[in-house]
Amino acid sequence: MFVLVNLKAYPCDPVAIAEAAADVAETTPATIAVAPQPADIGRVADTGATTYAQHVSPTEHGSHTGSVLAESVADNGAVGTLLNHSEHRRRLADIDGSVAAAERAGLDTVVCANNPAQVAAAAALGPDAVAVEPPALIGTGTPVSQADPDIVSDAVAAAEAVDPSVDVYCGAGITTGDDVVSAGDLGASGVLLASGVAKADDPRAALADLVAPL
Repeated sequence: MFVLVNLKAYPCDPVAIAEAAADVAETTPATIAVAPQPADIGRVADTGATTYAQHVSPTEHGSHTGSVLAESVADNGAVGTLLNHSEHRRRLADIDGSVAAAERAGLDTVVCANNPAQVAAAAALGPDAVAVEPPALIGTGTPVSQADPDIVSDAVAAAEAVDPSVDVYCGAGITTGDDVVSAGDLGASGVLLASGVAKADDPRAALADLVAPL
């Protein structure tokens, strides 16, 4: 099981959360990754935590002020990137370009999508994984596996029909170990979450709870 903690732009300590993630990861077969702000990627990677960027741009070296260059992300220790999060939606052509940029830099890619139809479109771009995240449930504490489990199982089927090599993750409202187990029971091989760890009083305990059933 893959667990990706998106720190968004929350006022949290990315290094402390990354240290907790690295420690908890040693106790479980799950992979725990952390996606900090771009400026924090190097510090987070230095903790030994699996580190993802929150986004990379569909650009190469050149005149691209304000872009997030995939090579820079990789050089600072990231091993993967999120793309097309519901809070940072991109056009399909730009997602395709970002997937290509990430692959060029040796980064794994997770493309977010709202629903099974979008999952199919995302899977056709050849990422390593797609993540289904209904925007209405993000940050609510109500996991999609409870609110509408068919979205997860249908997303798994949609990705399978397009490219069986693309993993499917489940996001939105994930907060407990039971949520992670439910996602796996529906066919997901990973989960995305944010506030359940980044806003927790004790992020280490929150992470330990997430992976305890595994």
